[in-house]
Amino acid sequence: MHVLVLNAGSSSLRYQVLEPESGQALVSGHVERIGEPHAKLTQDAHEESVQVADHAAALDLMHRLLEEQGGVELAAVGHRVVHGGPRLTRPSLVDDDVLAEIDRLAVFAPLHNPAAAAGIRSARDSYPDLPQVACFDTAFFATLPPAAATYAIDRELAERHEVRRYGFHGISHEYVAGEVARHLGKAVDGIDQVVLHLGNGASASAISNGRPVETSMGLTPIEGLVMGTRSGDLDPGLLPYLQRQAGLDADALDDLLNHRSGLLGLTGHTDFRDLEAALAREDREAQAAFDVYVHRLKKYVGAYVAVLGGADALTFTAGVGEHNARMRLAVCAGLEVLGIVLDEDANAAPDEGARTISGPGSAVAVLVVPTNEELAIARKTAALLR
Repeated sequence: MHVLVLNAGSSSLRYQVLEPESGQALVSGHVERIGEPHAKLTQDAHEESVQVADHAAALDLMHRLLEEQGGVELAAVGHRVVHGGPRLTRPSLVDDDVLAEIDRLAVFAPLHNPAAAAGIRSARDSYPDLPQVACFDTAFFATLPPAAATYAIDRELAERHEVRRYGFHGISHEYVAGEVARHLGKAVDGIDQVVLHLGNGASASAISNGRPVETSMGLTPIEGLVMGTRSGDLDPGLLPYLQRQAGLDADALDDLLNHRSGLLGLTGHTDFRDLEAALAREDREAQAAFDVYVHRLKKYVGAYVAVLGGADALTFTAGVGEHNARMRLAVCAGLEVLGIVLDEDANAAPDEGARTISGPGSAVAVLVVPTNEELAIARKTAALLR
């Protein structure tokens, strides 16, 4: 069975043709910086600059490249969908009702659900005879304890408008938690761990015995850590203040928090690689943004170790988490009181794959574990079809 997996992020499109059982990728591609002047396509060993104004253009490019590749018989298409809301809490065969619900939930994830829906519609047009399976980032966190999932607002209002903490990046957090257990030679239901998924979007989770007990994102993907364009945590009173003082209406506030905040708001850069280059130039704004980013992460690590009552593992994953040694070093600095001790040489080594970067005196295993949302989706798709 070969499964085409589409993973449409806020500014990227990842796609792979995978054999779920072996994990072999026959085709692997990534369109990044969608909508920016210097978008880039990487497919297998080939890399080029491309002009892709939006996700629809990126999908058209992908379909054309797959047709040129030829020779791959697909059994299904699996899709990463960020928000499944209160009803879509497991992988689902896509029909018109499921697609309509994904569209409806765009109010919670305006950067992501529309991109996923576009991918589904494009795949249905291109592969009308193939089953389409949607896998939801929120599904892993559907069982969050009520104490972690509940906002302290009027209960009736919250129930009427489906307000709760949903959490995101669940496909990644679930996959990485399993890989951590495999790397440590333990059962996933015997480990308490903190996972940091750090990319353009960023989230943290506390996972006890394979199940999430806390996560940083909430009703929408805005809450929590500092991200590429999203603010993360802030005082809710800031919103009515800006509404009154700056004349920002609901749409303008939404645009501010989703599109013009985070690293972009602080430095003008959305990509951590650009921030790293600015740090090398000793740019003061970049250093201040880096400090804010790290401070927020450090605060969440400490809080989640407390929620767990002590952690067995702390894991960095996703693009920034896997590749930025400076950030990992800064986050772990001073956390010896929590049993976290980094091996600076192991942290700086350019190794690939899952690896331990904690020192010999560390009570907590500190790891870098590559995430593979596409493989997780392919396996969920295959399991559902079976």
